[in-house]
Amino acid sequence: MRPDTQYALSGDLSIAYQVFGDGEQDLVFVPGWISNIDLFWDEPIVARFLTELATFCRVILFDKRGTGLSDRSDGAATLEERMEDVRAVMDAVGSESATIFGYSEGGPMSVLFAATYPERTRSLILAGSYASRRAHEDYEEGLSEAEIAILVEKVREGWGTPLDIEARIPSLADHPRFRNWWARFLRGGASPSAALALLRMNLEIDVRPILASVQAPSLILHSSRDQVVSCSSGHYLAEKIPNAQMIEIDADDHVPFTETSERVLAEVRQFVTGQERIQIEERVLGTIMFTDIVGSTRIADEIGDRAWNDTLAAHHGEVRSQLEICGGREIKTTGDGFLAMFDGPARAIRCGHSIQSAMERIGLKVRIGLHTGECTISGDDLSGIAVHIAARIGGIANAGQVLVSQTVRDLVAGSGIFFDTLGAHELPGVAGHWSICSARLQ
Repeated sequence: MRPDTQYALSGDLSIAYQVFGDGEQDLVFVPGWISNIDLFWDEPIVARFLTELATFCRVILFDKRGTGLSDRSDGAATLEERMEDVRAVMDAVGSESATIFGYSEGGPMSVLFAATYPERTRSLILAGSYASRRAHEDYEEGLSEAEIAILVEKVREGWGTPLDIEARIPSLADHPRFRNWWARFLRGGASPSAALALLRMNLEIDVRPILASVQAPSLILHSSRDQVVSCSSGHYLAEKIPNAQMIEIDADDHVPFTETSERVLAEVRQFVTGQERIQIEERVLGTIMFTDIVGSTRIADEIGDRAWNDTLAAHHGEVRSQLEICGGREIKTTGDGFLAMFDGPARAIRCGHSIQSAMERIGLKVRIGLHTGECTISGDDLSGIAVHIAARIGGIANAGQVLVSQTVRDLVAGSGIFFDTLGAHELPGVAGHWSICSARLQ
């Protein structure tokens, strides 16, 4: 029976979702590149996979913003925005915690959600997924620049057809009904320009720096002969995510609901129903912000204690106002600055620039440093190496700058935020060299 499609509000956008199944555990099924939750049910092979999934869990299926039946936003949605869509849908159906099951391009966002919201992630499943779609000097599992150019051109020329079915789903490439459905599914998921925008954004995503922050038990599934995302990408995820197990499936298909469906369902059933709820420590992935008034001692000497106290009160009020508007959490003040934490790096950057603008109105200049990493929450305080890194980055910023680590930059691909690379820096008390960037909104 086809479930009803409903809508949850995520910010100003409506996210289409369906809920089906009566299992004791919730499972959020995170689609890949594009999706259309109504069209999933038009193909019997896919409908059978979803129906079987619902025999042992309550399935929450949704279209990410910008795809399928969900609202479109300006430009391609960022990883951070997509992550918030998962939370919005879980809230709408009253799901406190769930297994997050992301396949293909849905994997990186699932990783970010699991690391950011450990209390809401019972376990994590990644199928045919990756940490970065693009190869790097220290990461050979991704695509080369030449391969990326070929892929982009293939999408540009072939959208509307059963695109790349010979590589993505070779077991059904000669099946007339499935070929027709695959073409309709792609067209129903995104327009040609939207598909290209999503592809380009996905090519910039790199979640390698946050893999170690995933606390939930994790299952990595990958077809051994996957032509779209190499099986080595799955092994990389399993190696870098703590408490992860890798299962290599003797198959060719990239998606989990066709040739590999029987094996995938068996492994997922055992994994989901056999997992006991682990006790989550107060460790979370967060974007840490340090702010500091430039020249505060000099200003206090020049204007005197009473005027300085008034100025400081105005500063604190403006910073707290911007933190509230942008969804930041004040941890503590540091005399003439703030330590704050955000769920997402893009909103932290935008908040930093809002703070800079607010400071201009009261005649102050501040420096701001941002880093995304794992932190430990102890009561009302925050600790961990990520806090020290953010503080050191803030310490090298000039007046009016918002400086960020490369990790932050990698996580905000597609956000419309621009960066000027400042090169590698040594941060006092922190090992290694750190690539630092200046973030700007235009």
